[in-house]
Amino acid sequence: MSKYPLDRILQSQGFGTRKWCRELVEDGDVVIGGEVVTDCRTPFETDGLEFSVYGDPWKYREHVYLALNKPADCECSRKPSHHPGVLSLLPEQFALRDVQPVGRLDHDTTGLLLMSDDGSFIHAQSSPNRHIPKIYVATTHDPVTPKLVEHLLAGVKLHDEPAPLAAIVCEMLDTHQLKIVLEQGKYHQVKRMLAAAGNHCTALCRTEIGQLKLGVLGLKEGEWCYLEKEQLALLRSPETG
Repeated sequence: MSKYPLDRILQSQGFGTRKWCRELVEDGDVVIGGEVVTDCRTPFETDGLEFSVYGDPWKYREHVYLALNKPADCECSRKPSHHPGVLSLLPEQFALRDVQPVGRLDHDTTGLLLMSDDGSFIHAQSSPNRHIPKIYVATTHDPVTPKLVEHLLAGVKLHDEPAPLAAIVCEMLDTHQLKIVLEQGKYHQVKRMLAAAGNHCTALCRTEIGQLKLGVLGLKEGEWCYLEKEQLALLRSPETG
C-alpha cells in the first residue's frame, strides 16, 4: 500500500500541475468518501481510492488502458494535421497523463483502437513478435470472388516489402465484404493488399484484437471504456491460451 499527498495524486491522474491541483483541493472541488477535502497535504492510500473532482467521479489508476471505437475522419496522432485527433474524444485528463494510441488506424478506418499511458504495454502490443491477430471487415469496390480470397490467403507482393504478405484468415462475408485476419501491422496493409489482389477497399473497420471483440464491448462510434484485467488478458494470440 502507498500513501501520497492529495495534490500529488491528482497530478498523477492528469488534473494539471501540482500548483493547480493544490488550488483544486483548497477551493473545495475534491470530494473523497463523501467529504470535501481542503488540505492538499493530506495523504491517502492510492489502492482502491475513489474521488470526485467538480462532481465527476474518478478512480485512481496507476496506468490507464482504454478501448475506443474510432470513428472515421479522426487521426491517431497527438498532433493531428487534417482531422481531429482521437484524444479529442477523451477527457482532457488523459492527454495530460500522456495517453496515446497503441499503433495507428488510418483517418478513414474505423473500429477498435487501444490507448494507454503505459509505455511497456504500448511496446508489447505493438511488437510483431507477439503475433497478435487483428481482425478487419473490409468493404470492396468490386464483388468478392473465390479467386480474390485465394489470392489474399496465398500472399501478395507489396512495394517495399521483401516478401509477399498473406492474410491468416480471409472469408467472404457478403458480395462486397471480407473478413481479413492479419498478424502484421504494415502501413495501409489491408488496403494495399486488396489493391495488389485486383480490388479496392472502400471502407475498413477493425473489429477484434487478439480475443478482444469490439462487439462485446458495446461501444458506439466515438465511445470509449476502461479495459480491466479480464479484458486485457484477451489481448493475446489464441495459441497462447
